[in-house]
Amino acid sequence: MANGIRTNYLEAGSGSGTVVLIHGSGPGVTAYSNWRLVLPALGEDFHVLAPDMVGFGYSDRPDDVEYNVQTWADQTVGFMDAMGIKKAHLVGNSFGGAIALRIATQHPGRVDQLVLMGSMGVDFPITEGLDTVWGYEGTIDSMRNVLDFFAYSRDLVNEELAQVRYEASVEPGFQEAFSAMFPAPRQRWVDAMSTPEAEISKLTHRTLVMHGREDKVIPVSNSYKLEGLIDNADLAVFSHCGHWSMIERTADFNRLVRDFFLGKPTKPVITGSDE
Repeated sequence: MANGIRTNYLEAGSGSGTVVLIHGSGPGVTAYSNWRLVLPALGEDFHVLAPDMVGFGYSDRPDDVEYNVQTWADQTVGFMDAMGIKKAHLVGNSFGGAIALRIATQHPGRVDQLVLMGSMGVDFPITEGLDTVWGYEGTIDSMRNVLDFFAYSRDLVNEELAQVRYEASVEPGFQEAFSAMFPAPRQRWVDAMSTPEAEISKLTHRTLVMHGREDKVIPVSNSYKLEGLIDNADLAVFSHCGHWSMIERTADFNRLVRDFFLGKPTKPVITGSDE
């Protein structure tokens, strides 16, 4: 149980440092769909855990739960408590970045180093991509439309992926919970996911901010803003990459995150083809 919520999670590795991966908010998303290519790589050096946030994946969906960033942050901290983790590196993807920021500002002693990828958590005008993602209607056509915004590479957005993600999104209770989270008008939910900039600017954690240059869901300007607000932050921007850095640029993503957590130096800005 994580803050009263029965929480499904994935686990890999047994290194001395602990990494908690916090997934995004796309329809049908699970810890597995976000982090399946990251878990084994980071598991070579760290103890890695990836929980399903309440309302997503295979964690419970209590009838009385209030879906908001504080609920998800409290669940994550409760998950760490349940697993006996006093302090962990956090990796937040998109809405997971907003959760990680909320935890870091409210519980700075529980966070070692911070990775924010395509992150929410600061104010921005909602994009057409995010409005489409959160407005998913539970049909295969709607899923195809959603996926068109996620990836830069057309090779990733195929009928097989659309079918798999669609079927995941309509598991019993999945779409009902998702449709209740971000009803229109959706700008208010972007605003509600934000942490005040004055609080973010107080963070002293080593932070790696990462973004796909061609991201159509969360604007790359978010990451430039976060890098400017956080004194001890580096920024990596991937060319020819949309909202799925960990999938479209897997080798680069895994190498940068591993080296960052191991204390190896990172370049302020990194672009180019996957190596």
